[in-house]
Amino acid sequence: MDKTIKGRIYCLGDNIDTDQIIPAQYLNLNPAIEEERRAFGRYAFSGVPEGQRGLPDGNIPFIANGAPRSGYAVVVAGKNFGCGSSREHAPLAVQMAGVKIVIAEFYARIFFRNCVNGGYLIPLESAERLVDVLKTGDEVEVELRGGRPRLVRGRQEFALKPIGDILPIIEAGNVFEYARRSGMITKKPDTSNQKPDRFQK
Repeated sequence: MDKTIKGRIYCLGDNIDTDQIIPAQYLNLNPAIEEERRAFGRYAFSGVPEGQRGLPDGNIPFIANGAPRSGYAVVVAGKNFGCGSSREHAPLAVQMAGVKIVIAEFYARIFFRNCVNGGYLIPLESAERLVDVLKTGDEVEVELRGGRPRLVRGRQEFALKPIGDILPIIEAGNVFEYARRSGMITKKPDTSNQKPDRFQK
């Protein structure tokens, strides 16, 4: 993988749970309906308490009032990101808001797997506590070089932990596409020319 993602970062603290990422009252939206799927992005991080939104200031909204999507491409957080319930809607909401990458010290296991398996976000782990160094609004580049990513802010570079075993899934786009490419599952057979069953009503 050789890819660079540029944009502004949004900083959050420790233990950001899935109810803060997408509050339960919005789970009645149906991600199978395109309009409702996009709506998830408008509510991303709306459960984060005031004072913790957009560190270090703590009062920066993730999505500007009336905007359909966030202006941030990267989320940087502390420890245990995505803890709480295992709702798959959480990484979907962050993706629909326009975020490409989340960088945290470490993740709740199920949130991490949901990010990768669904192809929603690229979850990276920081080798140091970046939320004490970076601030919301910083312009950064996240370079994904052969599974060894790094974050660049101006002349400062911060090494991130290697992507590891999830790299092939990320490169494929999601776990199902990875399974197809690797031959673990096959495409459905073409039945367009198949004669109908004579007993079929």
